[in-house]
Amino acid sequence: MTYGPESALRRGAGSCCAPLAEAPLDDDDAARLARVFKALADPARLKLLSMIGTHEGGEACVCQLTEGFNLAAPTISHHLKVLRESGLITSDRRGTWIYYRLVPQALVDLAGLFHTRPHALTSAERSSS
Repeated sequence: MTYGPESALRRGAGSCCAPLAEAPLDDDDAARLARVFKALADPARLKLLSMIGTHEGGEACVCQLTEGFNLAAPTISHHLKVLRESGLITSDRRGTWIYYRLVPQALVDLAGLFHTRPHALTSAERSSS
């Protein structure tokens, strides 16, 4: 799977939306982002995302991701599928194993949602900075 229009964080050729503090979301963008946030709202998925991102070489085999969990392999596979469908990770099969990598642009897009410009801050927030 590639990071493209099918990803919950992508719409067409660009990222899904402007930073949350700069423009209101439309219904489609809100639905797309809700899927990403639901994917991130599970401790096992957050741990998997972290394990993949910090693994040597920037990718991890599914066999390496099952260590450290008290979960059955099918449950871990389900969590990886949710992360993949949300556009946060990608995978490819090599022989009998599947290798997972973070999608760097998806994380940049997600972080960009929380970017604020000084005009987006209230006067009280500006004076406390």
